[in-house]
Amino acid sequence: MTPEELVRDHTIYSCVMGSRAFGLATEGSDTDRRGVYLAPTPLFWRFDKPPAHVEGPGEEQFSWELERFCELALRANPNVLECLHSPVVEHIDDIGRELVSLREAFLSRQAHQTFVRYAGGQRKKLDADVRQYGEPRWKHAMHLLRLLMSCRDLLRSGELTIHVGEERERLLAVKRGEMSWPEVESWMTRLTDEADRASTTSPLPSTPDHPRVEAFLLRARRASALRVL
Repeated sequence: MTPEELVRDHTIYSCVMGSRAFGLATEGSDTDRRGVYLAPTPLFWRFDKPPAHVEGPGEEQFSWELERFCELALRANPNVLECLHSPVVEHIDDIGRELVSLREAFLSRQAHQTFVRYAGGQRKKLDADVRQYGEPRWKHAMHLLRLLMSCRDLLRSGELTIHVGEERERLLAVKRGEMSWPEVESWMTRLTDEADRASTTSPLPSTPDHPRVEAFLLRARRASALRVL
């Protein structure tokens, strides 16, 4: 079975991510698609295992095998957690609905560390751009601010919301380069500090619900195996 067939025939959940999910789309914005496929259980009985992820077959399309997706979500990977909370779902089956129903089981205060660490890496890249070119890639700066907002609000409320809402115009002003880099830096620092403070009083549990997620994965694998026996 080819990677393309896995995505085409075994996707359990797919959604739109990027600017169109975040409420930041403008004319000409790409459509980034993300998905989760459940590789048939018998494929794991071979020496050559199915791929943990597939890029394509469409443009701006990327999918994870269910187990890899769950592993990353349990580690509070920002891109994967946000995928589960997209407001633009294009395909979902019964197993996909069960996955989405578990999305709070993946959330924990560990998100503070992973989101802020990821944001720190992205900020270093922006700083390097400023040193080399005199200004950052403004689109990347906008998305970094959005990520820090998402992290702060998740820690404060216990819920992950990825649509920027009322912050849309202010963020788009950053994308257009209408704010100075020092102003954007100050905003990033403030959001990071707010996330740090929120982490100390967050309603989120200290760790995700591994047993609940593992039980779901076992059910999905078992059901897949029984379909071919």
